[in-house]
Amino acid sequence: MRRSRAFSVEALRAWRWWAVDDPSAREAQRAVVEDVLLMVSELVTNACLYAPGGPRELRLHWDGVRLRVEVVDASPVPPRLREEVVPGRPCGYGLRVVDRLAAAWGSVPEGGGKAVWLEVSPPPDGPARRL
Repeated sequence: MRRSRAFSVEALRAWRWWAVDDPSAREAQRAVVEDVLLMVSELVTNACLYAPGGPRELRLHWDGVRLRVEVVDASPVPPRLREEVVPGRPCGYGLRVVDRLAAAWGSVPEGGGKAVWLEVSPPPDGPARRL
């Protein structure tokens, strides 16, 4: 888990998802980055809990318009939101968090397993589109 978050932080830093000049923009950007790191943790945790062998690969791709995060695992079973959440139950909320924070999410079959993906728009006054 720690390695996944560290990898994600380094990628976001390299793509300049943090503002330098505007303190209010930095705060908004930090909130988006924290959301991304939370969603990465949720997808990796789900792969650890429900896929044989855990996650195979974590991918982040920034195309200048949106960030796409993918976690690949060996289970062909697509993720699904639990219809009923039981208060006080310690699990079952991860995909609900992703569903609320991501612009879009889903899964695609890959190599006998699947890639669970999510997409996020950049933070306000975030990185400029690459040309």
